Amino acid sequence: MESLQQLFGRFLALPQESQNKLESILTEKTLQKGELWIQEGEICDKIGFIERGLMRSFYYKDKKDITISFSTKGEFISSMSSFISRMPSYESAEALEICQVIEFQYDQLMPLLIEDRHVAYLYQRILEQNYIELEEHLIFSKFKSAKERYLELMETKPYIIHKASVGQIASYLDMSLETLSRIRATI
Repeated sequence: MESLQQLFGRFLALPQESQNKLESILTEKTLQKGELWIQEGEICDKIGFIERGLMRSFYYKDKKDITISFSTKGEFISSMSSFISRMPSYESAEALEICQVIEFQYDQLMPLLIEDRHVAYLYQRILEQNYIELEEHLIFSKFKSAKERYLELMETKPYIIHKASVGQIASYLDMSLETLSRIRATI
């Protein structure tokens, strides 16, 4: 849980009492490679903090697997739209390797947000960070060429290149396998 402590410090100086309250509601889960953590069509009742490993979020469109995002150590993962709206998730999340995830359950977290303003502020900061990442990914996918997207992925998240399948990477970068192969051949 050392990286979780670092996370608290990254967003704000969370008082020890608030940290204790948060720690009292968390659970730790180990996921095996290929195991689903969030299932499409179910209401997402948790937010996860990845202590170890790599996960991806994806959905199916016309029987095709579309990768939305990759999340790794020190990052949060959830189907935020489902978590917030309490509607079924349109996405699934799976472990691409053995993962250690700290889970915060909706039913335990929501009362704590009302009770503790420091935890509420931390939650707000996490939501803000999630929004920023979504916006950056939108810009990343819409305003850069296919080659620029691949080069940026290599520079900013090289572990994905080594852990995810070529199909997952192509889907995440919003390009065909053929385009990705051509780009990789020129690098």
